[in-house]
Amino acid sequence: MSKFARRAGAAALAVGLIASVAACSSGGSGSGSGDSTGASGDESIILITPTPIGSNNFLQLAADGAEQAGEKYGASVDVYESEDPTSIQQNIDAAVREKPSIIIGVSFSVLDQITQAAADYPDQQFLLIDTSAEEPTENLTSAVFKEYEATYLTGVEAGLLTQSGNVGVVASLDTPFLHRWVDPFFAGAESVKPGVKTAVQYVGGDNPFGDQARSKAQAQILADGGADYVQAAASGGNLGVFEAASEAGFKAFGVDTNQCLDSPGNVVDNAIKRVDVALVNSVGDILDGTTGGFTSYGLAEGGVSLTGLEDGVADSQCLIADHPDVIEKVAAVRDQIVSGEITVTDPLTAG
Repeated sequence: MSKFARRAGAAALAVGLIASVAACSSGGSGSGSGDSTGASGDESIILITPTPIGSNNFLQLAADGAEQAGEKYGASVDVYESEDPTSIQQNIDAAVREKPSIIIGVSFSVLDQITQAAADYPDQQFLLIDTSAEEPTENLTSAVFKEYEATYLTGVEAGLLTQSGNVGVVASLDTPFLHRWVDPFFAGAESVKPGVKTAVQYVGGDNPFGDQARSKAQAQILADGGADYVQAAASGGNLGVFEAASEAGFKAFGVDTNQCLDSPGNVVDNAIKRVDVALVNSVGDILDGTTGGFTSYGLAEGGVSLTGLEDGVADSQCLIADHPDVIEKVAAVRDQIVSGEITVTDPLTAG
């Protein structure tokens, strides 16, 4: 069993002690120490999040993965929740002082600071989840995902289900990385419904990853243009897309985790990332002495999937559960991707 504790970022402590204490599993100093539940003490893990976990299902999955890794490898686990770039750096500094077996950073929001810390502290092992450095040091390991394979499958679902012959995507920004949720979705839809109309709207603005109002407005533009199925790729703004779906009558797809639970009746399926699987596997590799470089988790590695292809879909509140014929067809496409019969182009590396 692992020792699992949380601490808020130093900046959050400075502005709201009460909130910080409520977010922690125990009191204590900077290391976020908690009561031991039987960890051997030989290994230790510190997970640093870019923002408070709160209701962020993606970050919660990372925390769950850290706890699972602690259980599996007999390691104590602490989670340092950050508020902003300043507290991310403060948490990294605090983690380095603790000298754990592995310091884990989640998402591109911590990329630059973790990369620099790995260069500054070559004897400390670091792990990046869902992002990777261009020129990593030997003590910096990364686990990334082939999101585009799962998004191709949601596109196949959209192509099979659309009645208007018109599908769309709401994405946070027009960047090569975020095109992993755009281009494959359209390609998947086109593969089963040639000639399908496609359109994308970008959230932009000052808060492209969390602006629900702007996300909702962009989704409404797609609905007004005739789209009856829309891939939501706006991070925290996805709830705005789902709200628009509820009001305008189109159906949406979520990402990362089961977002059908966030808006029952409006979400068809989700292109999920098994962050917990990647984190547990990567921790094991590092503890075994395999460090540096990155591992990419796709359909074949069990790192990405659809909620509709997982066990328990009947209880997922996803609309795809009502379409077993579509699930069967999508499962066949998944198998073709895994076997190599179908190759999904990665927009990030397509040039």
